[in-house]
Amino acid sequence: MYHAIVFLPLIGALIAGLGGRAIGAKASEYVTTLFMIVAALLSWVAFFTVAMGETEIVRVPVMRWIDSGSLSVDWSLRIDTLTAVMLVVVNTVSSLVHLYSIGYMHHDPHRPRFFAYLSFFTFAMLMLVTSDNLLQMFFGWEGVGVASYLLIGFWYKKPSANAAAMKAFIVNRVGDFGFLLGMFGVFMLFGSISFDAIFAGAADFVPVEGAEAGEAIISLFGMELDKAHALTAVCLLLFMGAMGKSAQFLLHTWLPDAMEGPTPVSALIHAATMVTAGVFLVARMSPLFELSQDALTVVVIIGAITAFFAATVGLVQNDIKRVIAYSTCSQLGYMFVALGIGAYGAAIFHLFTHAFFKALLFLGAGSVIHAVSDEQDMRRMGGLRKKIPLTYWMMIIGTVALTGVGIPGTVIGTAGFFSKDAIIESAFVAHNPAAGYAFGLLVVAALFTSFYSWRLIFMTFHGKPRASADVMHHAHESPPVMLVPLFILAVGALFAGLLFKEYFFGHHYDEFWGAALFTLPDNKIVEEFHHVPLWVKLSPFMAMLIGLVTAWFFYIRSPETPKRLAEDHGLLYRFLLNKWYFDEVYDFIFVRPAKWLGSFLWKQGDGRVIDGYGPNGIAARVQDITGRVVRLQTGYLYHYAFVMLIGIAALVTWMMLGSAFR
Repeated sequence: MYHAIVFLPLIGALIAGLGGRAIGAKASEYVTTLFMIVAALLSWVAFFTVAMGETEIVRVPVMRWIDSGSLSVDWSLRIDTLTAVMLVVVNTVSSLVHLYSIGYMHHDPHRPRFFAYLSFFTFAMLMLVTSDNLLQMFFGWEGVGVASYLLIGFWYKKPSANAAAMKAFIVNRVGDFGFLLGMFGVFMLFGSISFDAIFAGAADFVPVEGAEAGEAIISLFGMELDKAHALTAVCLLLFMGAMGKSAQFLLHTWLPDAMEGPTPVSALIHAATMVTAGVFLVARMSPLFELSQDALTVVVIIGAITAFFAATVGLVQNDIKRVIAYSTCSQLGYMFVALGIGAYGAAIFHLFTHAFFKALLFLGAGSVIHAVSDEQDMRRMGGLRKKIPLTYWMMIIGTVALTGVGIPGTVIGTAGFFSKDAIIESAFVAHNPAAGYAFGLLVVAALFTSFYSWRLIFMTFHGKPRASADVMHHAHESPPVMLVPLFILAVGALFAGLLFKEYFFGHHYDEFWGAALFTLPDNKIVEEFHHVPLWVKLSPFMAMLIGLVTAWFFYIRSPETPKRLAEDHGLLYRFLLNKWYFDEVYDFIFVRPAKWLGSFLWKQGDGRVIDGYGPNGIAARVQDITGRVVRLQTGYLYHYAFVMLIGIAALVTWMMLGSAFR
């Protein structure tokens, strides 16, 4: 069963990618989608067998991989609760995205290639989440990077798509450099990159807190680190990899530009695959991170800043997909805060619920774009509620789940209500030095999230139509093949939180997670989370309510107010609209100097020096000499006779001088 779950997407990718022209576009769509649906159904079977049952960790051998000195790596599938959750998330969302794409990409001439890329993307993510060692995880890690490059730049004739694909690939290389160094550091500390060996060694490892400075065992960037501080450095390097993949603050700039790819790609990247890889990495390595309070504090700080930063930028974006993209960035910040404070179950719970409502929002946005002739600017929409009522209600469900609509202290609430509030309340009771700071930023981010989410709904579906009469006349509901995935995701967005809250971060926490996640003694944070003050429980609810009312006033009651505010606070508005000017700063610090250096080395180093004095220089000298020699061939007899006489005279002189010196 587990072999089928992992390798069916790969088989589908190979069939569509290599045989797409032979079997045709329709067959490619149906084969890849069928294989994904089978893999998704088997993933749910695995979830109820492993996570909801009594089954211990399952290891499925695939093949012998690397055996070099003390490094021995087998390719095997590690199936525990954490893996089972990720299998459900990845394969469920991917199968629905495949089904949705049959309708969305109907007119594209390169459908076999698109579906092959989608299935390959899914396979790479499955390799990542089923890994039993860090090298196998890195294999999947790089696989999703390659697949994202191919999918973001799928419409390769668009310069903006090519630029976005390159940007995503390059920014992720920065994070991957940290992951590689972290992996090397883990091998230095534990003598293995197998998870079992690492976790067994971590149980006996000296924690950083209270540890005495010892003998240096690692030299990193010129610093000699003892055992304790080396562990902190390793954790931070691994987190650097997570920052790149999960688009955390400073390495987030690729995520909004990834919207250049087709909308189903955005849904797959943001809901189930690439951006969740960093969260999975930190959760998987939780026994290691728990040994370094400093590393966990950095995770909390970066996560909180990301949640706040992305929410502020989302307030003023006008592209419907970019608003949802910044929402993803912000929600990933919530997950990393949970990881940093030790609420690992809450982090994965939010990852699980987020997959449903974020995929719903992205695919719903695709349905809107499909209806209005590929328009993505919300300022050119409006009044679509009656034109596409089913899409409207699906977007409403996604929005209430994202903003966390629910009644505190009751079982009434959407998926996001249970998972996001669990993180906010856990941040309040956590003992991490940065927990209080994170709690404040997360509540503010919740307010901003509610505002920009309802702003999207009101600008897109309510008010007077701002599109042309022709566009509004042709606006139509999406076909059933695109709507059915929305209906299924809507069920998850509404009920996934209520159904699974006691397992992911509730009374059944220990039995559910087992050894898959690090657990504090006596399940401390899970217990304290249930006993926070009432005002703490109410704070995200009030933030959600304030954001909703403000958005209603700005875009329904008084539509002229946002424009007036933007004019009165032009500096702040431009600062947010330009995403805190990160792209401009990075362009000035990194891109322009790199281009100048490349141009200098190309024209001066390669062209003038290497080619000038090397191949081109030698060739030029040969041509020059031969050109001069050719001139001697005049064809006149008296010229040749003169040369012969000169030669004889030179020879006689040489012989006479030789005799004189002897």
